[in-house]
Amino acid sequence: MPDIAEEPVRMPLNSANVHDDRIERLQELYPEAFAEGEIDFDRLKNALGEFVAQGRERYGLTWAGKADAILAIQTPSVGTLTPFPEESVNFDTTENLFIEGDNLEVLKLLQKSYFGKVKMIYIDPPYNTGNEFIYPDNFREGLDGYLRYSGQVDDGGTRLSTNTETSGRFHSKWLSMMYPRLFLARNLLTEDGVIFMSIGHDEIGNLLSLANEIFGEENLVSICSRVMKTGGQKGVHFSPCVDYIIVMARNIAELNAFREPISQSVIKKVYTKTATNGPRKGEKYRSMGLYQAMLDKRANQRFYIECPDGQMVIPPGDSFPDTVAEGAQVTPGDGDGVWRWTYPRYEKEKQACNVEFIRSDKTSLVQPDGSKADWNVYYKIWLSDRMEDGQLPGNILDKFESRHSSAELKALNIPFDFAKPSALIKFLMTISGVAANDITLDFFAGSASTAHAAMELAAETGNSYPFICVQLPEPTPTDSEERKAGYNTIADIAKERIRRVANSLTDELFSDNTDVGFRVFKLSSSNFKVWDGTGSTALSDLEQQLKLYADHILPDRTDPDVLYELILKSGLPLTVDIQQKTVADKTVYSIADGTLAICLANPITSDCLGGIAQLAPQRVICLDAAFEGNDQLKTNTVLEMKSHDIEFRTV
Repeated sequence: MPDIAEEPVRMPLNSANVHDDRIERLQELYPEAFAEGEIDFDRLKNALGEFVAQGRERYGLTWAGKADAILAIQTPSVGTLTPFPEESVNFDTTENLFIEGDNLEVLKLLQKSYFGKVKMIYIDPPYNTGNEFIYPDNFREGLDGYLRYSGQVDDGGTRLSTNTETSGRFHSKWLSMMYPRLFLARNLLTEDGVIFMSIGHDEIGNLLSLANEIFGEENLVSICSRVMKTGGQKGVHFSPCVDYIIVMARNIAELNAFREPISQSVIKKVYTKTATNGPRKGEKYRSMGLYQAMLDKRANQRFYIECPDGQMVIPPGDSFPDTVAEGAQVTPGDGDGVWRWTYPRYEKEKQACNVEFIRSDKTSLVQPDGSKADWNVYYKIWLSDRMEDGQLPGNILDKFESRHSSAELKALNIPFDFAKPSALIKFLMTISGVAANDITLDFFAGSASTAHAAMELAAETGNSYPFICVQLPEPTPTDSEERKAGYNTIADIAKERIRRVANSLTDELFSDNTDVGFRVFKLSSSNFKVWDGTGSTALSDLEQQLKLYADHILPDRTDPDVLYELILKSGLPLTVDIQQKTVADKTVYSIADGTLAICLANPITSDCLGGIAQLAPQRVICLDAAFEGNDQLKTNTVLEMKSHDIEFRTV
C-alpha cells in the first residue's frame, strides 16, 4: 500500500472559502491570538488593546436576517461555469465574458480566479420599489435553488420571492440579498479599484450604510446625482427627476484622482486667448494671476518681479526686501501676500514663455514704496496641457438621461425598459481611469449596458477593455414586447444586445484587432459527482454507491466542460490561453503558457504521464479514475512529478 505522502493531492471542487481565507490572514497579523489553530478571543482582545469596543451598545447596521446573509458568504459553492461557444462570438480569442446565473453563486466561483483583478465594478441593482427583484426565497439553498429556478433540475421548481411593500421584512430582504454580493464583489477589486452603485431614493440610505460597513466609510468617494429626466408630473410633493450613484473605493489612498475630458463649452468660455509668438504660437490658453490672496505663505515666495518697463512689483503687504532688484526676497509676515511660485520656478516658467504681463489700473500688486503698481503678472494655462490632464468631474450628472438608453436600444431594435445609458458607464470608466486591459465587472447586468460601453470604448481607442457581465436568466413577462420578440429571459436580451453592438461597431473599429467578441458561460452543477456521504450506511449500499462514483464525471458533460471547471478551480481566469497537445496518443491541455497541464484521458498510461512531466509545467491535473485502481502507477507518478518539482493533483 503506498505511503500517504506518495498519494496525489485531490483537487477541491468547491469555491474558495472566504471565511477560512480571512482567518488565515488574521493569523498572519496576530499569531499570538491563536492556540492550537483556533482563535483565542481573550488573546485577540489583548492584541488589539485600545481598539476593542467597550460596552454592549454598538453603532452599526443590523436587520432581521443579517446572520443568514453572513452565513451565505461563508458557504462555498460546489457549482461550475459551463462554456457555451455556440452562443458566443469569437469564443477562443475574446477576453470578454457573459455569465448567465445567480450572481451570488457566480461571485463565489470567481473568487480564486479574479481576486484583486477587477479595476471597476458598476451595478444597477433592483431599486426595491415593489415587485421588482426576484431571487430564491431561501438563498441559503444556493446552487440547488438556482438549478431549480433555471430548470436545470426537475422537481417542480422553487418558490421565488418578489419583494413587495406588503412583505413583513421589505427592507430586510433587500439588505440580505445585497450584503453577501457586495462583500464578495469587494474581494475582486484591485487596490486602486472602485465600485459605482446606482440606486433610487427607496434604498439609498440602506445601501450607503451597507457599503460603509463592507468597504469602510473612509472609502466613500462621493454620492452622485444622475438626472433621469427633466419635467414630468409624476409624484405627490416633487416630481422625481434624479437617482443616485454611490461611489466606493477599495482603498481610497490608492485611488487616483478622477478626471473627465474638458468640454467644448468650457473651452469656448475659458480658453479665450491664443499665443501670438513664442514656442507655443497659435495655441489656446487662459491666464491666472501669479498672486492670489488665498495662497498659503511660503518663506521663499515673496520677492520682486521686474515688469517690461522696469517697474518692480510685489504682492501687497508690509514687508519688503532690503534690495530693490529682480528676485530680491523677504520672509513674509502676517498680512503679506506671496507669489504662487518660488523665484527659480518663476525664472524657468518665464524662459518657457509661460508668464504674461498686462497693464491694469485694477491690480493688487504694489511697488517698493507701497504705492499701487501699473501691472498684473499672470501665468498661462495651456489648453493642450489640460486636455491631457482633463478636469475634475462634478457629482451632478446631467447628460445621461434614461431617454438616451431608450434611443440606443431602439436603434438596436432591442425591446427593453429601465436600462442605464451606455454613455453613463463609459463616462464612469473614463473618469475612474480604467485603462487598456483593465477588467470591468457588472453582476446585475440587465440588458448589458456595461458590455455596450466597454465595446464602444474599445472601438473608439483600439484598446481592449475586457468586461465580465453576470445576469440571472429571469423570465420576461409572458405578454411583454420582449417575449413577443422571442426573448424568453433578460439574459437572452443581454446576449443579443452584445451581438448587435458588435455588428454595429464592425465598420467603426479603430483596428482589426479590436475585441468585440464575448464568451458565454452558464452556472450549473459540477461536472463531477460529488458524494456528500449522506444516505444509507449499510455495507451493500455503500459498495453500490462507490461503484456509481467510480467514474464520477456526469455522463452528459464534455471535455471542455470539465476543462473549464478545473481551470476555474485552479484559480486561473476563464479567458486563459489553452493549447492542445498530443502526448503518447493522449490529449493534453497546456494552459497559461504551460504552467498548468490537464489530461482528461481515461485510462492514462505511464508513457503519457512521463511525457507530461517532460513538458515541465508547475502543476498537473489528471482524473483519479484514469489510473483504474493501479496504485503502483499512481505512486510512481507522484514520485516522478516530485522529482521534477511538479505539483500533481487528481480529481
